[in-house]
Amino acid sequence: MLGKDPDLQGLYQSLIIKIHNNMKNLFYLIVLTIAVSSYACLSGNKELDRRLLIRGDYFGQTPPGDSARLFARDIISTGMDERDFAITPDGNEIFFSREAGNFKYVTIFFTLRTDGLWSVPEVFEYCINPAYKYIEPHLSPDGKQLYFISDMPADSTSPGNEDIWVCTKTEDGWTHPRNLGSPVNTKSKEYFPSVTHDGTIYYTHLDTIVNEEFIYRSKLENGAYQQPEKLSPNVNTGRARYNAFVASDESYIIIPAYGMPDSFGATDYYISFRNSSDNWSQPINMGPVINTSCSREWSASVSTDGKYLFFMSDRMGRMSPGKLSTEMLQEFHNSPQNGNTDIYWVSTSLIEELREKARF
Repeated sequence: MLGKDPDLQGLYQSLIIKIHNNMKNLFYLIVLTIAVSSYACLSGNKELDRRLLIRGDYFGQTPPGDSARLFARDIISTGMDERDFAITPDGNEIFFSREAGNFKYVTIFFTLRTDGLWSVPEVFEYCINPAYKYIEPHLSPDGKQLYFISDMPADSTSPGNEDIWVCTKTEDGWTHPRNLGSPVNTKSKEYFPSVTHDGTIYYTHLDTIVNEEFIYRSKLENGAYQQPEKLSPNVNTGRARYNAFVASDESYIIIPAYGMPDSFGATDYYISFRNSSDNWSQPINMGPVINTSCSREWSASVSTDGKYLFFMSDRMGRMSPGKLSTEMLQEFHNSPQNGNTDIYWVSTSLIEELREKARF
């Protein structure tokens, strides 16, 4: 049957890669549309037109080494503002945030690999109301809970506020989101959840008394979160800090911090390591591989297997040589590395090298 022809599948995959490398090429777009429609009809697969026809872990990309690479060009990193990255332990489901209109609209997207093929990224089913914001997805280490931030109201009697919400994975999919409640969520604002193997949750809390954000954690004991504790100054460092990602074993924490003396730019990524006495090391700048002079570098995460560091950056690429034109400017505007935030990835060998520099 034509739908099972591996040569034809390879043709479709090569076509989509050409599309991603040159989104302005109308000829390839027309050919791909015809090919996908024909393949869907002949194979009897009604969902195929929603798939990218790309196989392999991380969309078949070559894993990065010690140099940071743009992640999933034209699939996830598109030229819009993309940030935040979470992937299930089996590598088959990815969540990320995308915003538009100077943060007027922001929501969570997901892409799913089924039968070996990745789907086109779509808005997560519980994050579709344009009246609210949805951002900062994070998966528990076992992939069974999806945490995120939203300002939707917790109930019909209270106004919305930035709170932490959680969905649970079942055989039928993700459950309706549940507000995490107190003592983690408060009348103030909470951001950027990060969860460990034992359920301890790290997050950012806005202290309304001093109007400043700090990193907190709350331990999970007997199914209930305990009174949150503010972390040490080695974590709550700089003139501002937020959006900390903690390793699932709590051995280190990555902290976007502003106003540090050794900063490359506005906000840089720093790392602090934890010892057996629950002390955190002095923060270490993570270096020029991921930090630049750009201003928006404040969301990082590590894959469940510990191999790859994903981070957000608004670093820019180079424009094509030649004269300025409407076409050139439009292409630059609609491409990654245009000054909006993109998602990058790099090997976590960087973290192990920094571990040797930890000072308590």
